[in-house]
Amino acid sequence: MQEIKWLIDASYFLAAVLFILGLKKMSSPVSARRGIVWAGMGMILATAVTFLTPGESTTFMPTGNIVLMVIAIALGGSIAWISGKRVAMTDMPQMVAIYNGMGGGAAAGIAAVEFARGHIHGTVLLTLAALGALIGSVSFSGSCVAFAKLQGIMNKAFRLPGQNIVNVVLALVTVGLGILIVQAGLSDKGPVPAFFLIGFFICALVLGVIVTLPIGGADMPVVISLFNAFTGLAVGFEGYVLKNPALIIAGIVVGAAGLLLTKLMARAMNRPITNILFQPISGEAQAGGAIEGTMKEVSALDAATMMHYASKVIIIPGYGMAVAGAQHKVWEMTEWLGNAGVDVRFAIHPVAGRMPGHMNVLLAEAGVPYEKIFDLEEINSDFSQADVALVIGANDVVNPVARTDKSSPIYGMPILNADYAANVIVVKRGQGAGYSGIENALFFKDNCRMLYGSAQKVVADVIQNLKTMG
Repeated sequence: MQEIKWLIDASYFLAAVLFILGLKKMSSPVSARRGIVWAGMGMILATAVTFLTPGESTTFMPTGNIVLMVIAIALGGSIAWISGKRVAMTDMPQMVAIYNGMGGGAAAGIAAVEFARGHIHGTVLLTLAALGALIGSVSFSGSCVAFAKLQGIMNKAFRLPGQNIVNVVLALVTVGLGILIVQAGLSDKGPVPAFFLIGFFICALVLGVIVTLPIGGADMPVVISLFNAFTGLAVGFEGYVLKNPALIIAGIVVGAAGLLLTKLMARAMNRPITNILFQPISGEAQAGGAIEGTMKEVSALDAATMMHYASKVIIIPGYGMAVAGAQHKVWEMTEWLGNAGVDVRFAIHPVAGRMPGHMNVLLAEAGVPYEKIFDLEEINSDFSQADVALVIGANDVVNPVARTDKSSPIYGMPILNADYAANVIVVKRGQGAGYSGIENALFFKDNCRMLYGSAQKVVADVIQNLKTMG
C-alpha cells in the first residue's frame, strides 16, 4: 500500500512539473507546440494515476467507479478529438470558450457531489469548496453565453434594466447561500440541505449568464481570459478539498496565468476589469458627434501598385481575415511583396480577434515566420516610416478616436498607429461599423482608402495584379 501511495505522489509531482514546463514553453511561438505536448503528457499521467487512487470499500477504487471513468474518458476524449480535428480556425474562440466552461462546470459538479454526500469537513475545506463551486458555476454559464455569442446563436449584447444592481444583488444572494452552506456543513447534522445547494447553484449559474450578457465583441477576449482564470482557480480549490496535488497545482497555475493574461489585456485596452464587466462596450456604443469626411474606395490594382512600389508595408490582421480564411493568401501576397524588395511586417494588437493570441495562431498556421510578427509596443513607432498600412478586417484596434474623442467608449485604449502611415488601405466587407458598433474615424481620413470585399477574394485579386508587375 505504501508503495502505491509513493507511486501516486511521485506521478502527481511529475505531472505538475510537466504542467509548469509546458506552460513555460507556451510563452513563445517557437516552443508552444512542444509545450502543449508536454502539458498533454502531464495530463495523461495524472489521469492514469487516478485509477490507482484507493477507494472507500476495497483496496483500490471500486470497480463501478472504474467503469464509469473509462466510459467518461472514452466519450469525452472522442468528442474532443473529433471536434478538435474538424473545427475551423474562425470557430476556435468559441471552442476555447466552451472547453474552458466545461472545466469550471466540472469543478462545480465535484463540489456539488461532495456537499451532497456530506464528505467535506472543516471551515477551510467547506469555504474553499463553496468558493470553487461559485467560481466554477459562473465560469461555466458565462462561458456558455460567450460561446453562444461568438457562434452567432445569441445577440451580441443584451443589457437588463438596472443591470449593475441586478448583478450586485444576485452576487450577494449567492454569497449568502454559500455562507449558509458552510454553516450547515459545520453543524454535523449530515449532508447540506438540498434546497440550500439547489438555490446556491441556480443563483451562481444565473449570475454567470447575467454578467456576460451585456459583453460585446470588443471585450470578449478579456472575458474569455477571465473565465479561464476562474476555471483554474475553481479546479485548484476543489483539488485542495479532494487532497489531490495535481489538481491543486494545475488549477492554480492556470488560474494565475489567466489572471495575469487578463490584467495584461485589460491594460492593453486601458480599461479596468470592473469597467469591462460593469460598463462593457456593447453594440449600442457609439462615439459622440458625427465623423467628418467620406470613405474613399480603391481598386485591387491600385492597392497592389501602392504596395509593390513601397519600401515598407505593415499588415494589421483582424477578425475579418479569420472569417474569410485569408491568412494563407495574405502570406502569399507577403512573399510576392518580399520578392519585390518590400519590407513587410505584421502588427498584432493584444485584443485583435475573438480570443487571446487569435491572430498569432492564424498567421502561424499560414507559415508566417515569427520574426515578421510584432506586438503593439514593438511596432507602433514604425508606422510613421511606413508607406502603406494594410488593415485586414480590424476595427477598434486602429480607431484613432481612442486618442482624440473623450466621449468614445474606447477613449484611452492603446491602438495601432495605422493612421500615421503615409497611406492606409482597409480591406472590409462593407461600410458598417465593427463588432462593437463604434464607427471608425480612420476610414474617413484623407490618407485612407477602402478596398471592399471578402478578404480572401480581395487579397487574391491583389496577388494577381502583383504577378503582372513582376
